[in-house]
Amino acid sequence: MSRTPEDVNKLTESTYKNVVEQFNPGLRNLVNLGKSYEKAVTAMTFAGKAYFDAVSKIGENAAVSPVSRELGVVLMEISEVHKKAQLELEETFKRFHRELITELERKTDMDIKYMNATFRRYQSEHKLKQDFLDKSQADLKKLRRKSQGKHSSKYEIKENECVETISSRQTDMQRFIAEGCKEALLEEKRRFCFLVEKHCAFTYQLAAFHDKAKEMLTVTLPSWQDKCTNASRVPDTVITMIEGLQTPILDGNGLSRSESVSSGMDMAKKTRVQTIFPHTAGNNETLLSFEDGDIITLLIQEERDGWLYGELEHTGQRGWFPSSYCRAYNEPVIYYYSALAFNPFSAITMSVFLIRGGNPFATVKLRPTVTNDRSAPII
Repeated sequence: MSRTPEDVNKLTESTYKNVVEQFNPGLRNLVNLGKSYEKAVTAMTFAGKAYFDAVSKIGENAAVSPVSRELGVVLMEISEVHKKAQLELEETFKRFHRELITELERKTDMDIKYMNATFRRYQSEHKLKQDFLDKSQADLKKLRRKSQGKHSSKYEIKENECVETISSRQTDMQRFIAEGCKEALLEEKRRFCFLVEKHCAFTYQLAAFHDKAKEMLTVTLPSWQDKCTNASRVPDTVITMIEGLQTPILDGNGLSRSESVSSGMDMAKKTRVQTIFPHTAGNNETLLSFEDGDIITLLIQEERDGWLYGELEHTGQRGWFPSSYCRAYNEPVIYYYSALAFNPFSAITMSVFLIRGGNPFATVKLRPTVTNDRSAPII
């Protein structure tokens, strides 16, 4: 596609104006936004450090518990790994500031002066060459007017010289415009190349951070997860301690503690619960269907894999149902105290029915419980 020298000159000037009036102001705005970006990341990492310091503190408290010691250690490890990831992010953005934002700011200040001066120089040289060309063309017109008289041969040599001068200056002008346009376009491209190259470098740095952070965060994640898969699991040391304390001891009436507990638990067999969610048994005859608010009498006190067995009071139907679907129902506390008076460890199972309002952590994982036996038990 061919263009006239005037069109090419307009392209050159518009290219310079775009750099001076659009690109460089855009870089200034980019620098300001980049600094805001850095501040936001700094604030985020600061808040993240405070958060994971608090997680670590909770872990320290848990670490002194005989049953939650492992989980406390996990919380402290999680805190440390996340804080290391935050430090890596801070280092990444220090490079972002040093290698991108600072460079943009420095080059923008220099480039504004340089491009303004380059544009003015081009315009000045173009005007000077155009003035010389216009003067030569004006001289040629004068000579041609004079040569129309009686002494035309007198001006023929001067006219030829003037034509050669005009041709030379036109050639020089076209060459100047072509080279000026090429240089202007290259100046524009250099700036966009610089911007793309810097952001590619930052992208590599950010990708490296994500790879490193992913490795740090996931290398021990399975082992952490394994520690909390069973919220009801009790360490062997604690079980041994409890079993040791459950050794039968004779009381004042000559009854062993286990015999006393047995007599106290007879009253606890009347435990009643109230449903808090509806449950549908479907085609399974061993399960119990009920509505929200129904009353069930427990026929088996111990929970089995997350299920209880009881009798629906208003229908007399019996069956298994999820323990998380119910809560204690106004059972006289004295019934439980009679058992607890003899066996303090009965509270481990009975306390579920003494707490009102429900336990928000009772179902940490909403996974379906599985058991191989859903037949009606022998009561």
